[in-house]
This record gives sequence, C-alpha cells and structure tokens, in this order.
Amino acid sequence: MTVPSHVLDSVLVAAQAAADKKGRSIVAFDVSEQLAITDVFLIASANNERQVGAIVDGVEETLLTHKLKPTRREGDRENRWVLLDYLDFVVHVQHDEERTLYNLERLWSDCPQIELNLDLPPAEEAAIVLARVCLPVIGAVFHKRIRAASRGRSQTSRRV
Repeated sequence: MTVPSHVLDSVLVAAQAAADKKGRSIVAFDVSEQLAITDVFLIASANNERQVGAIVDGVEETLLTHKLKPTRREGDRENRWVLLDYLDFVVHVQHDEERTLYNLERLWSDCPQIELNLDLPPAEEAAIVLARVCLPVIGAVFHKRIRAASRGRSQTSRRV
C-alpha cells in the first residue's frame, strides 16, 4: 500500500511549516503497511516547550490555509509531546528529551522513510542572520551596563 499523493503533499506542507518554525530532525515514515488508522507519521523536535508550541501552532495554521483541520490535538498542555491527528497523517512534535526517550525512529525503523526535501537555510546564513540581529542588541545592553557601572564608581569616588 502506498501513500496517496494528496496525503504526501499535505505532509510536505506540514514538514515545511515545522522547519519554518525552527523544528529540528524532521522525518516522515510511511506507516500505511503497519497501521490501518493512518498512512504517515511526521516527527519533529524542539529544545524547549515554548518552541514545541510554536511549531505545533505553525503547522496547524499552515494546514488550515490548505483547508485541513486536525481531528484531534493532544499534549498541548505540557508541550512536551504534542500530537496533531489529521487521520491520513499524524504530526508528532516532541521536546528533545521525549524524542530521545521514546525514540519513535527506532520504533518505526522498518517503515520506509519519506523524502521531505525541506527548504532549510544553510547554517552559515542562519549564523549570519543571528549575528546581525543579536550583536547590536547585546552591544547596547553591555554599553548601558558599562555606563551605569562607571557612573556608580564616579559617584562613589566623589563622595569620599
């Protein structure tokens, strides 16, 4: 049994949405031979609960623009492992610790992995963008602290 093309298209959209929200280690498995309830598991991870929530929201919002709404959403209170069930495919967004603990890739390793071909920025470009955004902010914060510290020292020396 192969995954229908409309399901693959939806999975690719969901995977790209997860990548756009900084999802990591994004993989998809064709589980149609092993499970009668769904065709694909899409798995992504993040390093904190807030990021898990952002990825889940991004996937859900993007798929809503394609007129796809999950029939079930579980785990969004703790944002450690959130599941979006679209019947034909299931999106799992896991905190890194849960991903390591439950190791879904090992569990489904006998299933064919689906090639996603995600549009990811190269690591160097991401580092450059991060530096352009963060360095001016960090510099301004340190500059304020240095000025405040020097004012405190000068006021103390005048009092003596």
